[in-house]
Amino acid sequence: MALLPTLQDGDAMTSAMASVPPQAGAEIFERILAAPTGLVVLDSKDVHALIEQFRAIARHTGQAVYLWQPDTGLGSLRDVHVRVPDCQRLGNALRYMKQSMHFGVYFLLGLELPLSAMDATLLRQLARAPKEHLRRVVLIDAPASLAEHLGELAVRLSSEDSQPRRLRLRDGRWLV
Repeated sequence: MALLPTLQDGDAMTSAMASVPPQAGAEIFERILAAPTGLVVLDSKDVHALIEQFRAIARHTGQAVYLWQPDTGLGSLRDVHVRVPDCQRLGNALRYMKQSMHFGVYFLLGLELPLSAMDATLLRQLARAPKEHLRRVVLIDAPASLAEHLGELAVRLSSEDSQPRRLRLRDGRWLV
């Protein structure tokens, strides 16, 4: 099952990319990296377009960016055919994220409740990860009850926050 439109679906791809401003993905990615905790809850109206923008960022920058989905497991956004072994189940993927000592941004899409007690514990541990290892776990369109349960452990972001801002000229400088 393909999550994202294929290149043959030119019209679907064009309309998906047009619905989220091109710079929105980069702005949201920067806000994810700047988050004060290791856990981010991201709300988005057009998940597929946003994932494509994150894929483009990963390919352009070479950064370690991953996507976990229940049907495909954990895979690289940069190299679409690269899958992380033994990370089909959420618990295994969360343990992999927790044990990794390298930079990584992990997008989780399609989380379903109820989470096991171990999965919920791992999410809380990932939120409190040491600052010296930059690792972000991003729950995309997580169920509202999960976001409420995580409370202040997770930073809430919305793709709608990054709409183009009107610039003003003041004292010879452009301000937002």
